Amino acid sequence: MNSAPMFRKVALIGFGLIGGSIARGAKSLGLAGEIVTTARSESTRARVRELGIVDHVVESNAEAADGADLIILCIPVGACGDVAKEIAPHLKHGAIVSDVGSVKAAVVKAMAPFLPEDVHFVPAHPVAGTENSGPDSGFAELFINRWCILTPPEGTNAEATEKLAAFWRALGANVEIMTPEHHDLVLAVTSHLPHLIAYTIVSTAEELEGVTQSEVLKFSAGGFRDFTRIAASDPTMWRDVFLTNKDAVLEMLGEFQEDLSKLTRAIRRGDGDALFDHFTRTRAIRRGIVQIGQDEAAPDFGRRHKQLGKAAE
Repeated sequence: MNSAPMFRKVALIGFGLIGGSIARGAKSLGLAGEIVTTARSESTRARVRELGIVDHVVESNAEAADGADLIILCIPVGACGDVAKEIAPHLKHGAIVSDVGSVKAAVVKAMAPFLPEDVHFVPAHPVAGTENSGPDSGFAELFINRWCILTPPEGTNAEATEKLAAFWRALGANVEIMTPEHHDLVLAVTSHLPHLIAYTIVSTAEELEGVTQSEVLKFSAGGFRDFTRIAASDPTMWRDVFLTNKDAVLEMLGEFQEDLSKLTRAIRRGDGDALFDHFTRTRAIRRGIVQIGQDEAAPDFGRRHKQLGKAAE
């Protein structure tokens, strides 16, 4: 544990996979003198109290944000604007306000108009997660060796940005800084489009008249099984992602459709060389991801995670 906490009071608004993982990690490492949280439903708040992960569970977003040094919105991106408006009168001078959404330009547009000039707004996106949700789903090791992208608007205080970056590094993450617009374009192809494809493939399998549901479940090979894991992600979160990042997603979807048309023609024409060349290039990308440490060759199912505080070992 740290000898002195990085933040006196950290407020987590929303307590699902990401909020719960931040709380567990920050608690374990002593990054916060006090961790306060709230959630929309009373059942979630009651469960967080039972888990004993945080110091205080309060009834409202405003109460959580009051006097906090770091406020992180761990909620669907579509709700960020309303919450920013709600907490704005309760933010202390010099506080850092952030989020964890996987869309950034829309979040900046929704939140920035409500935030006082004497607070520091540093949006963030920890590129980490599982298909699980809810207060029981989090774990302290979630962010180890994953990327957290910060997208501070132009003119944001550099010291505040670095302080938040240090917080994420302490949780085990690698930190990158980019503009909100560039973030949204990159994530459209690396995250948003794959989720859209996964939802579509699983839905297609469900609708096949010649294949029963029991057969789809029984004979799920690795590829389809992996798609079902992605497609099990939180529907509210992903609805908001596609609505708020629609321009970038549509651009990437257009590129994908062009590539799919090329493969369709190659299969129809029996062009084995074109298929082999395409699969060789994509195989190299997968190997590159493993080589830079963003995944390993072992299957993900049941994989053990590194221990927090030992990420560099």
